[in-house]
Amino acid sequence: MKMRLEKTIFGTTGARREMMKRREYPGIEKLFTGGNAGLHEKLRWRKDLTQWRQPVGRDKMKLELEQEALINGNLTVETNLIVLDTLELLIQLSSPMPELRPVVTGVLKVLIHSLACNQSTLYLKDGFNTQRAFITKFPEVLFEGDPEHCTDLGLLLLQRSTSHFESTRTQASASLYLLMRQSYHAHFPKAKMYITLTLASLSEKLSNQDKQCLQQTLTVILSYLEADKAMERTSFPVQVEEFLRNLNGVLCDTVKLQEFPQDVDMQIDLMYRVAKGLQSYVDLRLLWLRKLVVKHVQRGNHAEAAHCLVHSAALLAEYLNRVDGSVHLPMGSVSFQKISLNVLEESLVSEDIFSMEREGVWAGNSFSEEGLLKLLDEAARFFNKAEFYEAVYEIHKLIIPIAEFHRNIKKLSVIHGNLKATFDLILSEDNKRMFGTYFRVGFYGSLFGELDDQEYVYKEPAITKLVEISSRLEEFYRAMFGQDRVEIIKDSAPVKKENLEPDKAYVQVTYVEPYFEDYELKNRVSNYERSSNLRRFIYSTPYTLDGRAHGELSQQYKRKTILTTSHAFPYIKTRINVIEKQEMSLRPIEAVIEDMQKKTQELAKATSENPPNLKLLQMVLQGSVGPTVNQGPLEVAQVFLSEIPEDPKLYRHHNKLRICFKNFLKRCEDALIKNKGLISSERVEYQNELERNYEALKYHLQPFLNQRIPHLYITPSQ
Repeated sequence: MKMRLEKTIFGTTGARREMMKRREYPGIEKLFTGGNAGLHEKLRWRKDLTQWRQPVGRDKMKLELEQEALINGNLTVETNLIVLDTLELLIQLSSPMPELRPVVTGVLKVLIHSLACNQSTLYLKDGFNTQRAFITKFPEVLFEGDPEHCTDLGLLLLQRSTSHFESTRTQASASLYLLMRQSYHAHFPKAKMYITLTLASLSEKLSNQDKQCLQQTLTVILSYLEADKAMERTSFPVQVEEFLRNLNGVLCDTVKLQEFPQDVDMQIDLMYRVAKGLQSYVDLRLLWLRKLVVKHVQRGNHAEAAHCLVHSAALLAEYLNRVDGSVHLPMGSVSFQKISLNVLEESLVSEDIFSMEREGVWAGNSFSEEGLLKLLDEAARFFNKAEFYEAVYEIHKLIIPIAEFHRNIKKLSVIHGNLKATFDLILSEDNKRMFGTYFRVGFYGSLFGELDDQEYVYKEPAITKLVEISSRLEEFYRAMFGQDRVEIIKDSAPVKKENLEPDKAYVQVTYVEPYFEDYELKNRVSNYERSSNLRRFIYSTPYTLDGRAHGELSQQYKRKTILTTSHAFPYIKTRINVIEKQEMSLRPIEAVIEDMQKKTQELAKATSENPPNLKLLQMVLQGSVGPTVNQGPLEVAQVFLSEIPEDPKLYRHHNKLRICFKNFLKRCEDALIKNKGLISSERVEYQNELERNYEALKYHLQPFLNQRIPHLYITPSQ
């Protein structure tokens, strides 16, 4: 027997070998009962003796299967309804006594589980009725017990709200509304939080059809709200409307993320809007801000990644300050405003965080002093990569009190070593750092959807040229909409939508510069100060009164447009929408005065560079006194200073332009003296040529500069 088992296991035996043995040993059939005829004939089977089952028709089999499925379905529904009757009986017999809390909690768990299973619409209707009766009788089980119960119920109701059956969505809508209504007097913030948490976790998995079903559910809830006369005189309707609006925004933006896999700017905008909608929920906002950090790091936007971390740290500081209130910790977001004025939006208005903290909703290392330090250290590293060394210093100013409180000498030693290196970099690279280039981008055309007729200011890497960003946007949107359906508007004049083709998408890109009032420039002295916390930008558009962009110098007007963005750059995203536009027109003489002042400022800056930048100085000098550009200032003087203006209103501008020319010549002279002291002996001839050009320019300008307006200069004898 052992040998036969081994042969069977190792494959040395089988049906074929058994048959061969029977043929070799005729007496072996005595060991088997029946089937002797087959063995004597040495056949394994006889076709004529085989009993065949008649095949069943396909239609008959399909009918039997349908009947069986119907019977099984009815049996399942009846079974579930029996369980539901038992649950209802327990609900009726139970009371809110503490001794019966385990029984009531068990009923809720079974009820939620049964509603989450694949059930018939008939059972779901009765099941939701039972669930609403439970909430009405035992609301404290949801809001005062284990938070998991409320989370599970919220997830169930939102999942059923995406059902394609209208009856199921209606039942889920009624349960959601009752959940909010029952929680209004004592636990409404908590109910909103749990519903938002579940929606945030669910929305990333939803399709467009699921989103539409969920939006219909929110609309049904609004209809319930309008019909509820008992709550009409309370603040409940206003709070519910605001809550539903916020839910709809989070839902739409999260689902839209799947629609723009290639449009990184739109993805960042949507992620920002989701994080904004979740601002009252610290853990969710921190989660989405972390996603923004990852996205910016992938694009090499280290400054924006650092600001995401600063916002996270400011939000966490607000939380710790209200919950703990330790003196060595930052006093909320106000402690971060020297880094960015934008962080003030992280101030937590709602006091509901206290109740959430007591229940342990926000627990773990992330919501602690260690979590805050981790965010600050990471922000300092990204600011250092972005060459925002002054921001690194401000970050360390927040870390030092924490290290001093814990007597962490090792940490303090590292911090002060980093600060010395940071200050050395500021001294050595202050004027070499370039923090970004800015462009105004306008979108026009229905193809852009929500971007239509919107204007943004884009922050691009330093020394990005206008043609580079224009080509990038053109290629991207042509790949999205089609080669012949996208056009780039090359001028900066106001766009008239009535002149645009409705089936095309138009993009207008304009280079803009940061704009400061005179009083701001007194406080923004360094390069860093003039490159951070930027909200206002300016660009100029040339035009003439006859509609042309360019004309004669005496007819050349200039339109200056000042844009104000909703937030200051740098921010947690690289494009910010324009919220205000201010325009002012300059007459031809005013336009040339501004141009002369700009040239004079460039000369003064190049001359005062320390250490001297010889290449920049010579470039500016060549552009001011070179023979090819001399005709520019001369032409200006001939057009505007050759005659006394007839309009007395222009006297002041006439005199101001003469003063601008005098300042310009003085700066040219200073620059020549500076250049002479820096050049080598090989460049003496170049210096002599620049001096000859300067003397020629000064000689030709002298008659215009000596001319005076008699009305403005009255002698004492007169």
